[in-house]
Amino acid sequence: MSITELEAPVEVAPPSPSGGRRERRLAGQPGEGVATPPQDDEGLGDRPRRAPLSTGRGTAVWVLATVSLLAAWFVLYAVALSPLEESRRQSVLYNTLREDLALQTAPLGGPIAPGTPVTLLSLPTAGGVDQVVVEGTASGDLMNGPGHKRDTVLPGQAGVSVVYGRASLFGGPFGTIGDLRTGDRIVTTTGQGVATYVVTGLRRAGDPFPQPLAAGAARLTLVSAEGNGRWGFLAPRAVVYVDADLVGKAQPGVGGRPSVVPRSEQAMQGDPSALLPLALALPLLIGSVLVLAWARSRWGGWQSWVVGLPLLLATLWTVSQAAVQLLPNLL
Repeated sequence: MSITELEAPVEVAPPSPSGGRRERRLAGQPGEGVATPPQDDEGLGDRPRRAPLSTGRGTAVWVLATVSLLAAWFVLYAVALSPLEESRRQSVLYNTLREDLALQTAPLGGPIAPGTPVTLLSLPTAGGVDQVVVEGTASGDLMNGPGHKRDTVLPGQAGVSVVYGRASLFGGPFGTIGDLRTGDRIVTTTGQGVATYVVTGLRRAGDPFPQPLAAGAARLTLVSAEGNGRWGFLAPRAVVYVDADLVGKAQPGVGGRPSVVPRSEQAMQGDPSALLPLALALPLLIGSVLVLAWARSRWGGWQSWVVGLPLLLATLWTVSQAAVQLLPNLL
């Protein structure tokens, strides 16, 4: 080789930005880690990708989740929230009845509007029950507390007075009347004064009725539901009656009482009049869910919940109240 050839410049192609680094990494130069082999396009190695849900299956999952959430809400409302609602209503009714008694304007008979407080009922030996009794025994009336059957006389008056009460829902004010025993006392307070009754017995399906009352005597009958077994109160089926006779002289009754009551005000009956409110509330519930879903896509998460959650809870509460009225009134 000649001197001229040794001195001739050698042209070297500049390394590409990526190619040079790749070559150095493959060569294992200091400071550079050894290159890892390229992965497949999915970035999951040999693990197969999960197939997406079909439209029909996705809809079915969404519907099932929605139904499950609604069922969980209804159980929460019936077991935990309805007692709070009944307690608040009892507080309002007690203040109203106390004012009526003080002003001597408490109803004594005749046609009384359903839901009107008519008497204060005390069961000292049944868990210390103190409840304001309202007029009417439909399922919606018993959401306020015990209800007086409208075709019977008021407590304390001559004749048989019948009071219904729930066994489990809305605080279950009559859930313990099955524990009453002969000789226990029941006290009622109306616009005609205080009346004391003594329990004479309990009745269930197939048991004989008590002896007819003598002229001028008075009897109070408490009616509720009861179940079988330890957890029977969760799904009571049978009806229990507690009969108690008045101690002392009965007050005179006031005419104008209804001679019969509709089927919805009889024992273990639902109120079909709640179908219309339920039919009106369900579209509102569906609409509030759709509005909430639209708001989430437009505004984001927490903003849509702040605006949509009150509307959703209000419609859920309305639907739950109407649904409960379709259930038997003594539950």
